[in-house]
Amino acid sequence: MFKKIEEIFSIPELRKRIFMTLLLLAIFRIGAHIPTPGVDGQALSQFFQSAENNILGFLDMFTGGALAKLTVFAMGVMPYISASIIMELLAVVIPTLAELKKRGSEGRATITKYTRYLTVVVAAIQGLAISIGIENMEINGARIVFIDGWQFRFIATLTLTTGTMFLVWLGEKITSFGVGNGMSLIIMAGIISAFPSAVSNTYNLMQTGTIQIIPLIIAVAIMALAYVAIVFMETSQRRLPIQYVRKGNAGGKVNSGNSYLPLRLNPAGVIPIIFASTLITLPATLATFLPQDPTVQKINFFFSPEYPVYYVLELTLIIFFTYFYTSIIFNPTDIADNINKSGGVMPGKRPGIETANYIDYVLTRLTFVGAVYLAIVSVMPQLFIRAFGLQFYFGGTSLLIVVGVGLDVIQKIESHLLTHNYDGFLAKGRIRGRNWS
Repeated sequence: MFKKIEEIFSIPELRKRIFMTLLLLAIFRIGAHIPTPGVDGQALSQFFQSAENNILGFLDMFTGGALAKLTVFAMGVMPYISASIIMELLAVVIPTLAELKKRGSEGRATITKYTRYLTVVVAAIQGLAISIGIENMEINGARIVFIDGWQFRFIATLTLTTGTMFLVWLGEKITSFGVGNGMSLIIMAGIISAFPSAVSNTYNLMQTGTIQIIPLIIAVAIMALAYVAIVFMETSQRRLPIQYVRKGNAGGKVNSGNSYLPLRLNPAGVIPIIFASTLITLPATLATFLPQDPTVQKINFFFSPEYPVYYVLELTLIIFFTYFYTSIIFNPTDIADNINKSGGVMPGKRPGIETANYIDYVLTRLTFVGAVYLAIVSVMPQLFIRAFGLQFYFGGTSLLIVVGVGLDVIQKIESHLLTHNYDGFLAKGRIRGRNWS
């Protein structure tokens, strides 16, 4: 292991990328402690201690506690993720966007530009909603906001929107000059940043007898099993064989080759869990902002985690959004057309509609496996933790994100290592051309 680490840091380009990634993530963590003007951070933190079961507590997990303090990075990169999902949905119904997706790097660059513009709009709307929601709140008689009216709304909206766009820029720089996907690494860094305090809090609860050692050991064991399951599912693929046949230039010879179409067992990733958790926690969020509305309070009481309907609804939403999001990001007809245009064919399947139907059949079965897997990873740890009254930080969603992003970073590092070895081989045995001048 130490030899592998030494090999990683012995490559100048890879070492530079790793240090750049760490530096930019450090900037993110510094900004997560810069408060938004006009907000009492201590009073707001007390408010968030009672908001663990609503959407604010859920989103705070992705920002590493920045939302609980309403810092400049309080919204994290979630507006960008929302904008990206909206663009994916619009590409289904707007032919112009669908055509852009087929234009390669040029089309993707245009869609990325539109996504940035949409991120500004989404961030501004969310920032304004947050500022309006907290400006009249009090905790133990202390006001959270000490600037009145539209002055605070304007300052907070501008600050939060600017912070989000800076994080988007930061994430793009990590993707370009660092290791891994920048947006995913920012979310992972936010989740991991709260882990030391969670461990300390768990230890203090053990000291006071609030948490018993046996249930805690079982909880850790369940998290370990969930880790193994996540690694297995995120690295597993269903490979559909493809045969390529091309005519050669010399004498009409035919060249053939074999390849495969990789389909992940979990094609939708963590997006279905985020969608489902956002909707399932909506009643609790409305109850927080509308404490005097009896109808909202009754709905929140009925959909609280104390009742089985909460988990049944969450399971249903996860399965639904897994199929829904997979249908958006995968179009079997387009995949079949691309295989046909590149001169490929699936053994035993005719090009065109038969190939598309076969891909759709396989993808539907994989989506079912992925949906069940996401539902179990998300819900089972919650049930166990609630059954034993534990306050355990790493739930299924956070663990899935951390492990998934970590695996992606490892794959990127291995790719750089393979490239380095290949370049080193060429450097020793390069054939130099003669200078005829």
